[in-house]
Amino acid sequence: MARAVVSIGRKYAVYLPRSVVEELKLKEGEKLVLTVEGESIVLRRLPDFFEEARRSPKRLRLAPEEFERASAEAQEELLGARDA
Repeated sequence: MARAVVSIGRKYAVYLPRSVVEELKLKEGEKLVLTVEGESIVLRRLPDFFEEARRSPKRLRLAPEEFERASAEAQEELLGARDA
């Protein structure tokens, strides 16, 4: 586990040490979530929506026709019936 002492720089910038970046395989431009927990600052990797969706179990199985019908019904409910 990487551990380092860092300083607060100009405009309150904190730079991550190379050892931390390499251990976590962080990439430039990647988003992190910062939270304050008591006296601690915690940085967590922002979950990738598409990666999470791929890993989550699929609970709903619809044929394309069923999906289209459900979508049309939901749109009517939200937007009201429309004249064609």
